Amino acid sequence: MEIDRLDRQVTHALRINGRAGYREIGTVLGVSDQTVARRYRRLREEARLRVVGLPNPIELGYETWALRLRAAPDAALPIASALARRPDTTWVSITSGGTEITGSVHVPASADREALLLQKLPRTPRVVSVSAHCVIHNYVGGAVGPDLRDDSLTAEQIAALAPSPPAGGRSATHLADADAPLIEALSWDGRRSYAELSAATGWPESTARRRVQELFESGSLYTDVEIEPSLYGFRAVVVMWLSVAPSRVASVGNALARHEEIVFAAATTGPSNLQATAICEDMPAFYRYVTERLSQLDGVERIESAPVLKHVKQMGSVR
Repeated sequence: MEIDRLDRQVTHALRINGRAGYREIGTVLGVSDQTVARRYRRLREEARLRVVGLPNPIELGYETWALRLRAAPDAALPIASALARRPDTTWVSITSGGTEITGSVHVPASADREALLLQKLPRTPRVVSVSAHCVIHNYVGGAVGPDLRDDSLTAEQIAALAPSPPAGGRSATHLADADAPLIEALSWDGRRSYAELSAATGWPESTARRRVQELFESGSLYTDVEIEPSLYGFRAVVVMWLSVAPSRVASVGNALARHEEIVFAAATTGPSNLQATAICEDMPAFYRYVTERLSQLDGVERIESAPVLKHVKQMGSVR
């Protein structure tokens, strides 16, 4: 599939506001709503683009744990697939020649960490080692907001598409147990219509509309976009663990958020205190990024990196 400028603009628009209507996007891009709808369907079918609606761990006070599992090569995929089927994992990838699984899991602050992180992780002799480190601050990616990878829209277009903040500020609305079917539906497709959400939840359409608006306006839910990076010209996806001088963690993290190569960056506990994911055109471009930009940041003492071989789960529910 060839991705052209309009495809990139539509993708960028959805990353700014995943529930924006076709007419709203078309008005900003200067094309018809039918054109936007046609491009969106094509991107879904041929480029595996997907908009998902997800609980916001920051607003909800959840803990996020970064996972690293080492496994026998022939066991990595089934173990990664088992992790991906868990509703509390947000992404799962296979790296390091097929022997390492990296991912993240959201844990409610009131939950039993030991049960969730130890007892429910895959327990098999094929897992050689397991480490889990808590994310203590997010700099870019996910619920924090879009990274700088996309540059298809102007600042004016981005401002026109960005969701308007509620008039009275964010409310205290939070998720409830009754929201489970709504969250499940949005985790499959964050652009489902209110009629579809009504059918999925059993609520009247007016109730589904009101509840979705409440949860998004309060920040309890947010949208993100899943894509196939190679179709957009990015063939090198690399997970990095950085050891940074404690006094420089914040400055390095904030600097990473301004690098267009970085799609995720967070401070964590553990022997490496910053984790990041870079997306580059190819490995030579990643080499240039590391040697010309990343290594120049004051405080970076050590960099460990692992190319992603396969995304088992990027976000939302596994297809």
